[in-house]
Amino acid sequence: MSGLFGWGIAATGSMARTLGKVIAAEPGMRVAAVASRDKDRAADFARELGDGTGYGSYAEMVADPAVEAVYVATPHALHREVVDLAIAARKPVLCEKPLAATLADAEAMVADARAADVFLMEAMWMWFNPLVRRVKELADDGTLGEVRSIHATFGFPMPYDAEHRLWNPELGGGALLDLGVYPVALAQLLLGAPESIEVAGALAPSGVDSEVALLLRWPGGPHALLETSLISQLPMTASVIGTRGRAELDAFFHCTTRITVHTYGGRTPQEFTIDSPEVALAAEIREVRDRVRDGRLESTVMPLDATLAIMRTVEEARTRLGATGR
Repeated sequence: MSGLFGWGIAATGSMARTLGKVIAAEPGMRVAAVASRDKDRAADFARELGDGTGYGSYAEMVADPAVEAVYVATPHALHREVVDLAIAARKPVLCEKPLAATLADAEAMVADARAADVFLMEAMWMWFNPLVRRVKELADDGTLGEVRSIHATFGFPMPYDAEHRLWNPELGGGALLDLGVYPVALAQLLLGAPESIEVAGALAPSGVDSEVALLLRWPGGPHALLETSLISQLPMTASVIGTRGRAELDAFFHCTTRITVHTYGGRTPQEFTIDSPEVALAAEIREVRDRVRDGRLESTVMPLDATLAIMRTVEEARTRLGATGR
């Protein structure tokens, strides 16, 4: 053993590569293994990141004693398969958002992890962004007053291809699961689970949601206006509006590097910046390592009940639209 905290990465796509590079650069960590259905591709990726082993199956990877935690970056519909393997091997898991393609799968994964006393966390990196955390602090400490309205959009045009994971219902496709989860997660970070949901939108020929507008409401009138799309270019910004001020999150709001805080009464707006959104990814993997070493089974930043609450909102919206999927 190297003495470094060893990660196993399930998949070799863009998100796996992004987080893999962050792991490889993080002091005290290493990529110990990579798994893909294409063993050669896994081995090549493992070599890019260091001296890890490439595997042609996820089961082989989670069984590797050098793997202390597993990062799952497969398509949404395959998350449960890999998470189940990791839980059976008693390996802590960081699973890419959304935790699963359906609420039922997400609930089962959480129940299985808790029953087995295995750490599980959704990789909602937005919740680890220092600027998003700053907005939450400003909401919680009263700087913004009572939060009354949240506006957030996330969407871009994606050429229709029924076989692509974003359009394929069997792979967990649709705007809400892949993109819309971020506006929902921002709203629920600040206000919790909504009391009611209204939905408008459209479906693609494959049956997945292609664009969605949500109106979430909370007791007493606070609300969130959220949009997501696979057919239109949306601003990708967010606003959090309170009775004493508002916070504006620059695009792309889920990984923003600048926020502007306006407090009412003529004060000069304040800007807060970070150099790179990847600090949120580094914080995310440190959270896993630190909580595992503390003997905890859940994250203190991204608890499992919060993950399930977000998933309930997303699934209710998809159901009301009549979107198809696993």
